[in-house]
Amino acid sequence: MVMEKINAANDKALEIILNGQPSLVGIGKCLDVVPGMTEKTLLHAGPPITWDKASGPLRGAMMGALIYEGLAEDEESATKLLESGEITLDPWHHHDGVGPMAGVASASMPVFIIKNETYGNYSYCTLNEGLGKVLRFGAYNKEVIDRLKWMERVLGPLLKEALELHGPMDLKTLIAQMLQMGDEGHNRNKSGTGMFIRAIAPHVAATSFDLQDKIDVLKFMDSNDHFVLNLTMPACKATLDAAKGIPYSTIVTTQARNGTEFGIRVSGIEGGDRWFTAPAEYIDGLYFPGYSQEDANPDIGDSVITETAGIGGFAMATAPAIVQFVGGTPQDAVNYSTSMYEITHGENNVYQIPFLNFRGTATGIDIRKVVETGILPVINTGIAHKDPGVGQVGAGIVRPPMKCYEDALQAFVEMLEKEGLV
Repeated sequence: MVMEKINAANDKALEIILNGQPSLVGIGKCLDVVPGMTEKTLLHAGPPITWDKASGPLRGAMMGALIYEGLAEDEESATKLLESGEITLDPWHHHDGVGPMAGVASASMPVFIIKNETYGNYSYCTLNEGLGKVLRFGAYNKEVIDRLKWMERVLGPLLKEALELHGPMDLKTLIAQMLQMGDEGHNRNKSGTGMFIRAIAPHVAATSFDLQDKIDVLKFMDSNDHFVLNLTMPACKATLDAAKGIPYSTIVTTQARNGTEFGIRVSGIEGGDRWFTAPAEYIDGLYFPGYSQEDANPDIGDSVITETAGIGGFAMATAPAIVQFVGGTPQDAVNYSTSMYEITHGENNVYQIPFLNFRGTATGIDIRKVVETGILPVINTGIAHKDPGVGQVGAGIVRPPMKCYEDALQAFVEMLEKEGLV
């Protein structure tokens, strides 16, 4: 009887995930559109964390955001403000959104607005800053702040106008096409970014902005293969959030890291809102010249929402070239994808892997299967330097700590015991 309840709940959760239809419907100012946002709130990646426990890159991003907002003049004054308790620190996941790496967002930043057309829920994400010295990796020098100001002043408003001319953009189809073209939606997004630019470029040209602004925006997007990552992430978030709070479901709807802890949330445990956390792991990968694991911060970022929805690391077989960035061989990429079928409830009917005869990607991580098999979800990700202000130092493969899944399963069993079902 209990197993029937659980399986039926997981069938329902998977159905909701598969039926999700994420669309890009707008761009707005974080303060104006993100639920619960205030002028003195900083949103961050991962489960909840306090300033005293924040990792180097997260601290750097928070300090940079305060400088960008004009709430602090420099590192010292930003630190004092963060230590004072005047600034509210809250996970993006508590505000229907996601953020890559440190994931820090402040009131003035432009954000993508994604709607799950099937179920009516929304998600949000900042616009991608590009590569090099960027806030999401904890850098906060003048170059970083100036770029953020340009994104607020030009990039966000121009793309907002262009999107209004284009109309809502179907992200589910975009992601499906990406997977057919050698992307996996997390660390390889070349084709997805190209398709986005192709779709939006005519409307960029038709905006009321100056010609130079139009040129700068197109060049900026074209120079950044990861631009569309900030669309795949909230698309996955909107898809998974619709499956939260299904009684008796053991499907994972959130995986996230703040650079100190890894956290998961499960659909059928306390409405899908309870966090199960453990210390974040170090990433096994390739390092930029001059850096090694000694320089690395533990795993960080909300981008693992892609794996949670069945793409990213789960879809590496679609993107064998990813190994040039994260290490390993093309066969390793295939093996990673195939092993994930052992810990999921089903397969995606739209996101398919050509190399596996168009088999759907493994979808719906089941905490029972993770614990029973000992197989942990695979994640491909960037590596941030442990010190604030440095930035990215490499990329690689990481697995979550098993304790998150064990603790979640224990809580699930205790819930069943309280209800007299076991």
